[in-house]
Amino acid sequence: MVHHTMNTSSTSAPSASSNNKIMNRFPQWLGLGAGRWVARLGLGALIVGSLVSCAVGVRPDAQPAPPVQAPTPGVVTAPDDSTLPAPIQRARSRWTPVRWSELPGWGQDSLHEVWNAWVRGCERPAPGQAALCREVRQLSIATPAEQQAWVMRRFLPYRVSEADGSEPQGLLTGYYEPIMNASRVRTEQHRTPLYGPPPALPAGQPWYSRQEIDTLPAAQAALQGRALAWLADPIDALILQIQGSGRLNLVESNGQMLQVRVAYAAHNGHPYQSVGRWLLDQRAIREASWDAIKTWAAQNPRRLNEMLWSNPRTVFFREEALSDLDARFGPRGAQGVPLTPGRSIAVDPQSIPYGTPVWLATQGATLNQQKLVMAQDTGGAIVGAVRADLFTGWGSWNDEAYTVAAALKQPLQMWVLWPR
Repeated sequence: MVHHTMNTSSTSAPSASSNNKIMNRFPQWLGLGAGRWVARLGLGALIVGSLVSCAVGVRPDAQPAPPVQAPTPGVVTAPDDSTLPAPIQRARSRWTPVRWSELPGWGQDSLHEVWNAWVRGCERPAPGQAALCREVRQLSIATPAEQQAWVMRRFLPYRVSEADGSEPQGLLTGYYEPIMNASRVRTEQHRTPLYGPPPALPAGQPWYSRQEIDTLPAAQAALQGRALAWLADPIDALILQIQGSGRLNLVESNGQMLQVRVAYAAHNGHPYQSVGRWLLDQRAIREASWDAIKTWAAQNPRRLNEMLWSNPRTVFFREEALSDLDARFGPRGAQGVPLTPGRSIAVDPQSIPYGTPVWLATQGATLNQQKLVMAQDTGGAIVGAVRADLFTGWGSWNDEAYTVAAALKQPLQMWVLWPR
């Protein structure tokens, strides 16, 4: 899943929204009641039941691994006074080892709430962690105290900073999976297409821009028969392209309705430009929220295309069937595993590898959290050492997944947990 966020300021990293009003109540996973929210989705039983028997990096003829000896609950099995190793240098970040006592809030997070995301991440483990994944699966039914003690024995926390070692101005934003109504065939109401990739799309080279796709006969001929679905609102189509995936309540040509997922497949090779930034620069709106953008579009229908064409990038999709099991998880992220609401983040892979457990700390108007998450995705605007996008779930305009994602833009600190 490759998504973008909306630029709202020229002095900070881009975000989905800057000043959206925030609902008074957020999903239970935003605080200590995360287990209840996840339990309502039935994630625990489904993940453990379907994945606990999987093996990553184990030959069929290999001897079974000995069972993990769970430590006594509440007993810390990793000394906090041992000599720390040297820092680790990454392309866009530097990791400096710290002691567990330096992690704000460590020991207060309910680790079992991230364990499902960790097990899913073990389908494609981070470098050097395939062997540890066997223990991760076995600890799926362990107590939180046993899971915490195992993490402290097997991993060491590293503070993430800029590549030169300086402390960055970290930023946390949010993204979600939109749910929108669509038609399989073009109708008088549904006239905005979502395209699959054209057959002759050049790799690594610019293709037709968004404006050219809408206006040039040659571009339209290349996309003939490639429409997966049609939407009623062109801004909804733009939102799907920015988020990178979505669910469609799709009406087939025979009137039957089903829900499908459309996932990122490719783009036209042009740079992403924020329509919110374009409107702000023209002083057409005061805040770069989707509500403000939609209101402006309704009041200025003759300038709608001008706004849309300010972003030359077009995203192409592929359609995926949505089984009952698939519907209980988010889309697959760049790591190749389904995203978990509240516990999967998008990162810059040149700073943090996919599949890495990350301790994040953030305090702001939307969230006040210190918790363990998994680096499982990336995005076009997610660039830098301490930059993350939190996957908030799926829903429509009035659902909390959208509200939280739209409002989230606040400072961030990050620590990676790396095997000892």
